[in-house]
Amino acid sequence: MVNSFKTFLKHTAKDFHNQSVNPPIVRASTIIFKSMNDIRKTQAKYKKDPRGGYFDYGRQGTSTTHILQKILSKLEESYHTFLTPTGFGSVFLAIFSIVRPGDEILTVDPVYNPTRMLTKDYLNEFGIKTTFYNPHDLKTISKNITNKTKLIFVENPGSNTFEFQDLSKVLQIAKKNKILTAIDNTWATPYFFKPIKLGFDMAIVSATKYYSGHSDVMGGSLAVNKKVFKHVEKAQKITGLRLGPDDAYLITRGLRTLDVRLDKHYENAMKVAAFLSKDKRIKLLYPYRKGSENYKMWKKYYSGASGLMGLMIKARNKKSVIKFVNSLKLFGYGYSWGGFESLAIHQGKSERGNRKYLSLKKDERLVRLHIGLEDPNDLISDLKQALKYVK
Repeated sequence: MVNSFKTFLKHTAKDFHNQSVNPPIVRASTIIFKSMNDIRKTQAKYKKDPRGGYFDYGRQGTSTTHILQKILSKLEESYHTFLTPTGFGSVFLAIFSIVRPGDEILTVDPVYNPTRMLTKDYLNEFGIKTTFYNPHDLKTISKNITNKTKLIFVENPGSNTFEFQDLSKVLQIAKKNKILTAIDNTWATPYFFKPIKLGFDMAIVSATKYYSGHSDVMGGSLAVNKKVFKHVEKAQKITGLRLGPDDAYLITRGLRTLDVRLDKHYENAMKVAAFLSKDKRIKLLYPYRKGSENYKMWKKYYSGASGLMGLMIKARNKKSVIKFVNSLKLFGYGYSWGGFESLAIHQGKSERGNRKYLSLKKDERLVRLHIGLEDPNDLISDLKQALKYVK
């Protein structure tokens, strides 16, 4: 009997029919049947059990995508998990499933900037209003709720600045006012935190990141409870937001080592954090300093931390911080994260977005690091030689 998810990941979805450890890639646009009677039988089965892997057209998926959905639903402890071509596709699907013209959304201020642009700018053109709340002052949720508020959209921790919220209190406010909730849980994945189990209606993960783990796949997942399942199912049919079988195969393969990789990212990040915390010029945006509010909120809900962290660096000269980033030899420069490799990027306004509740002092600069699977001592040595340029 398998009790541990670590064991489940290694033993699930073996294909004894083809005698392969991993399930095969099944590509199909046309799903072929022996007769019209067989088509109708399959359609009837789908109507009775939409989660059962019954397809009559390739846009609905194949056995390859169905297997990934089952694995992720087990990990999420969700009623079902939908798959999309990108992580942001899952953000869009979650919001599109729920809100309509005239509705209002409450979104956490340090949200992923494309999510900010979608909610604040794009949806506004369709008569959907978005208000941003302060993750450290949840009264800003309550005071902005109206009878038109349909969704509270959370990202935890905050994008790039890593604010941790009291998630149970967010859910209490939502349930009291009969408002649906969605959370972007890409930073932790359900390996370290299970939002649906806590009470969220929808949980988003960019499968591009840790699920894949090798920086060569785009994909997203949207785990849901039973309450919103029909809404999301209908929206996905209409939009055609589906993950292809090749990407689904690679994500399934990546999931086999999700636990091993995330445990190591966490271990490496803690070692790097210990080094960086000694530098008085750096405020570490990572749940490392015991006693801090962020640490308490992280410890309350999470069993571990990923490799993504922020640095708020005090420096009079902005160019010196950019030189620090450019001087790193073991960190690549690029967007995304969650792969085996370490990455660094200077965070300008284009990355942060036009925040309502973030005010940086003139000498404060933001840098984001993804701590990969290299030897952490090598990463520390690299950071040490580069930090000498900060002035």
